[in-house]
Amino acid sequence: MNLSSAPAPNPSYRLSRMVALLGATTLAAGCATVATPNPDDPWESYNRSMYTFNDTVDKAVLKPIASGYAALTPQPLQTCIHNIFNNLGDVWSAANSFLQARGHDFFNTLGRVLFNSTMGLGGCIDVASMNGSQRIHNDFGVTLGVWGFKSGPYVVLPFLGSSSVRDGAATLGTFAADVSPLTPVFEINNISARNSLLGLYAVDTRANLLEADKLVNEIALDRYSFIRDAYLQRRKAQVDSRRANASALSYTEDNLPDYSDDTDDAPTAAPAKAAQ
Repeated sequence: MNLSSAPAPNPSYRLSRMVALLGATTLAAGCATVATPNPDDPWESYNRSMYTFNDTVDKAVLKPIASGYAALTPQPLQTCIHNIFNNLGDVWSAANSFLQARGHDFFNTLGRVLFNSTMGLGGCIDVASMNGSQRIHNDFGVTLGVWGFKSGPYVVLPFLGSSSVRDGAATLGTFAADVSPLTPVFEINNISARNSLLGLYAVDTRANLLEADKLVNEIALDRYSFIRDAYLQRRKAQVDSRRANASALSYTEDNLPDYSDDTDDAPTAAPAKAAQ
């Protein structure tokens, strides 16, 4: 048999085998039970294993791509792409503000979308923020919290990262129902264009967390606990502010709570990582 004529293995097949092997290895390594798990994290043994898997995939695939994207793409173009995806997210935020009976937030966010979609050239320019309109981050997990559903235990989802039972069910449920910030993208019939936009969304999301990721590395003694506590605190603050009918908190890349003097708490840096 002429080995030189044998077809080369498909790159996607090799990648899928690597991911499967990596997942099996990390899960096996995390089988040991944590002696005293955090009360909010009773599944800490599993969660740490899944966190390690997500982090390994991120370092091997997503982070290098995002770093290259940030280094090679002109900043104005990066900002335009990020603003367009934010504009799509604002539509979903407005819908959730409506479901939470927060009329003020609903009309403000809807106004942002209309303003940025027209004067901002389809969302490329965030004209609303330039004129003092604050972005309100909202999703169905927060809506369920406002309706009285408890958060439930903390859980790390494969590839999606930090979540809770309530938030995980909300995320998977909305995607299954095809109602999410990415719904317009999923409706594109051209498969190549659709997949390219989804990939661009993942890279843009990860690229905008590179600095926050660096901050976590510099501050955290235990990245897993740091990320978990930050996620749980942020989600609690979002739900509590809406239940109290206070102004909705807006945590953005430029408006993060400062936990730099307390290594047990953290900003929302890595929970939002696409691969953690």
